[in-house]
Amino acid sequence: MPDQYVICARDVHKNDFVAEPGKLRYLKVPGKTLAKPEHALPVEQWVQEVRDLADGLKDGVVQRQGDVLIFVHGYNNDIEVIRKRQMRLQKDLHTVGWKGVVISFDWPSDDSTLNYYEDRGDAAEVARSMVTGGISVLARGQADGCQTNIHLIGHSTGAFVIMEAFAEAEKHGSLFKSDWRVAQIAFIGGDVSANSLSTDSAWARPMYERCMRLTNYANGFDHVLAVSNAKRMGVAPRAGRVGLPANAHAKAVDVDCSRHFQSIDPKKATFFGTFAHSWHIGDPVFALDLAMTLEGRIDRRFLPTRDPVGGKLFLKPGKRPSFERDWHLEG
Repeated sequence: MPDQYVICARDVHKNDFVAEPGKLRYLKVPGKTLAKPEHALPVEQWVQEVRDLADGLKDGVVQRQGDVLIFVHGYNNDIEVIRKRQMRLQKDLHTVGWKGVVISFDWPSDDSTLNYYEDRGDAAEVARSMVTGGISVLARGQADGCQTNIHLIGHSTGAFVIMEAFAEAEKHGSLFKSDWRVAQIAFIGGDVSANSLSTDSAWARPMYERCMRLTNYANGFDHVLAVSNAKRMGVAPRAGRVGLPANAHAKAVDVDCSRHFQSIDPKKATFFGTFAHSWHIGDPVFALDLAMTLEGRIDRRFLPTRDPVGGKLFLKPGKRPSFERDWHLEG
């Protein structure tokens, strides 16, 4: 079992991580072991190892053009389930041909739904550390000519953390002035309001300016995101349930997963958490769509895992184009 790389924003008590914000640690977690503070590496060593894994070797030389996908989890997640999701997402993507490395950004969220609002407060705090210890590292690498593509995927409140991180980056002079970018951003079960992703959203503007594309995977049957839930009284409809607003930004694309979701038997599926909210990781149809999205070689409207109907895109089973690997050939 390969090592897993983690950026951990949890505090430490008695040599264990706890559900409170703390200083960032860069972890290399062996095998199936749960993350511990003792797994920390110096940031320079950690970054170099991740880039080398992503870029790969050809003729004994590292190729500076690989891919890193940073997985940002939501609230009500403990270290064990985050670990399982990271490992499964890596396996799913490699199975369908994606060659990059999945790492996780682990922020402190409690294991009780009663702490939902407290966790969102923690999310805002750790978003700032994601800027200073994640985005700033990325910006320095791009300034040095590193061509590793950095992608982000946010599950549930992880979407909130990502958006807040880009907003916080605007407040740091050196980051604001530097020409850093991320490639693809994906939200799954995104726990942010649909309207926050509109073209005139001040909160979303920094994210849109720094990314190539945002893909929002929505499921109308996601009851965890239902406004009717007691803890959500007064909360606006969520992007992970109702999709993007009518005036969505041009860089954003909606993928409606509702029809595909209905076809999955939960008793035969692999998932971690509540099925309707967490079915994505473990689903091969989603994995292929995400892999081709990260690769960026096919236009968002022509992916074979999407069915265009009435101006909308619906997730569906599909296969890679038969001759895709030869499209780069020249006569």
